[in-house]
Amino acid sequence: MKSKILRFVLIVLMALLLLAGGWLWLTLTWSYSQGERAGYVQKLSKKGWLCKTWEGEIAMVTMPGAIPDKFNFTVRNEGVAQKINLLAGKRVVLDYQQHRFIPLSCFGETEYFIEGVREVVDTPAPQAPAVPLAPSAAQGQLPVPR
Repeated sequence: MKSKILRFVLIVLMALLLLAGGWLWLTLTWSYSQGERAGYVQKLSKKGWLCKTWEGEIAMVTMPGAIPDKFNFTVRNEGVAQKINLLAGKRVVLDYQQHRFIPLSCFGETEYFIEGVREVVDTPAPQAPAVPLAPSAAQGQLPVPR
């Protein structure tokens, strides 16, 4: 009788472990959404007691003088984290994937995982040549209709 109960408990534990492992695999590999965020990286640090992950924050400025929005993110790839550190102080675009319902914070504090980074190179807008105004328009006079 004891062996049947022990066997049943072991089967239930194995099923729960397989279910938890499958859920973890699914949340880490399946992407809920993906996209890009542009701005200036404000901080990037390696954090965690046992599982160290790169955690960062980017300030997204929509227009000069506006209050920037903050976007918190996690970087799992060491090479991408080093590239972000090299581009510190420059405007960058972060390519991210959102992974929802990850059961442990050991894989990252946020659900946004950075997959790539590139620098934004601002090119000045071409200026249109100045067009001289007609003498009557320059003086503020309108032509008289006939």
